[in-house]
Amino acid sequence: MAIGVVIDKATAQNCFPNVPESPALSPAPNTDAVTLDDVDLAILELLVQDARASQRRIAREVGMSPPAVAERIARLERTGVIRGYRAEIDRSLLGFSLVAYVSVVAVNTLKHPDDVLTALRALPEVEDVTIVAGPMDLILRLRVRDHEHLRRCLFDSIWQLPGINRTETFLWLRQAQPKPIDLELIKTLRSGPAARGQRDGR
Repeated sequence: MAIGVVIDKATAQNCFPNVPESPALSPAPNTDAVTLDDVDLAILELLVQDARASQRRIAREVGMSPPAVAERIARLERTGVIRGYRAEIDRSLLGFSLVAYVSVVAVNTLKHPDDVLTALRALPEVEDVTIVAGPMDLILRLRVRDHEHLRRCLFDSIWQLPGINRTETFLWLRQAQPKPIDLELIKTLRSGPAARGQRDGR
């Protein structure tokens, strides 16, 4: 199971102060932490390891009945802790083996920056758009077939968008083994002082 990261709308407003409420921006995340006990964390840990795990199997692992586990999972979904379930596809096997990162600086006089975000997201090669603070405004992650495909994407699409001042492109050489960050965060919560206190009945 993969849990995506949303773009903080407040960050977007700081970087692009003229941005109105826009569908191009992910909804602002709820920063209020959800109260989770060790059973919730154990269920999450099992689902992160195998999102296709049956409720019966999870119930057996955590020592609860399947209906009780189903209610726990439903609550985790309602509160947004579990944001969805999806298959992870090896895009290189589909022919899109080249990854490029493009930093984008927008023009200072841009009146409708949300139009740029919408246009970038509409490009099939754009895998991710991140608004950042600093000398650049956006970082794009592109997924293309080869260098010629990348050239066409830059020359014919991105550079033609109004509001783009300049870009800098970085080619992907090799990716380190992905870090199971969700699993590590859950294990950190389960081993923390609060979790130990719950298990000890304090």
